[in-house]
Amino acid sequence: MAVNDLKLAYSFKIIYFSRKIFMQSYNTREWFSFIFRFHKGDTVRKLLPLMVGIGLYSAAIAWLETDYWKLSATSHVKNITIIHTLVGFVISMLLVFRTNTAYDRWWEGRRMWGTLVNNSRNLAVKIAVMVKDPEDKKLFRRLIPAFSAVLSQHLRNEDVSHELFEDATLKSNHYNHKPNQVAKAIMGQVNGLYENGKLSGDQLIILNAEIQSLLDVCGACERIKNTPIPYSYSAFIKKFIFFYVMTLPFGYVFQLGYYVVPIVVFVFYILASLELIAEEIEDPFGNDANDLPLDKIADNIQRNVEELIY
Repeated sequence: MAVNDLKLAYSFKIIYFSRKIFMQSYNTREWFSFIFRFHKGDTVRKLLPLMVGIGLYSAAIAWLETDYWKLSATSHVKNITIIHTLVGFVISMLLVFRTNTAYDRWWEGRRMWGTLVNNSRNLAVKIAVMVKDPEDKKLFRRLIPAFSAVLSQHLRNEDVSHELFEDATLKSNHYNHKPNQVAKAIMGQVNGLYENGKLSGDQLIILNAEIQSLLDVCGACERIKNTPIPYSYSAFIKKFIFFYVMTLPFGYVFQLGYYVVPIVVFVFYILASLELIAEEIEDPFGNDANDLPLDKIADNIQRNVEELIY
């Protein structure tokens, strides 16, 4: 094992920061609590200014058509509702596809972190059985859960606050990918045990596969994070929703009168909320209310590893 790798490994001590579990916990059977409870990720608060603007706009159109221009129900303007019926079906299909695509990304992120939990446990089990030296076990007891803690901060573009990266050899900007450095430290320690005769060649191969799986999970998460929904597609849906809602008052004011105002606002709320939720969950590694609870998962990995390696 190289001198720098030894220094890198043994100087490691994770600094656990104050954790906040961002994902909303709830009971799926409590219907009334969903209706009357507002939370950080609620779309009503985010869309309220736009909803007020849409309401004022709809009221202005209703006043112009009924009181100022005094258009009759036989006017050709009322035929615009036929177009809304056809276009409404198209926009609903687009939003269903948009929401499903975003949820697939969210679920794949959760699946990758579930894989990370299993791989960390498997690595800890094999280390606990194969490694005999208590000092070596103590080091792996810190290094293995460090990978998930560092990865969670890496995916959130946060500064990684660990003593490992305060080492003089790691202060260079060259080490921007912190999960790579933790995986390198784990592999360096395993290879050092092999060179010192504490592990056999077969054991080294077994542990190598487990360490490789950690970076496989990291790469999959980075693929999700760094490949957003194409801009043109996202922009098209927003424009589609905007122009659809803006034309609603022109036709329906003859059937609904001034009741068109709350109806149009409600339609806008439904369509825009679906797009807003899709935007939030398509990047599951952030700090939004509906994002994955990475800190909680990392804590669970730490507890599992500490129970297995002692």
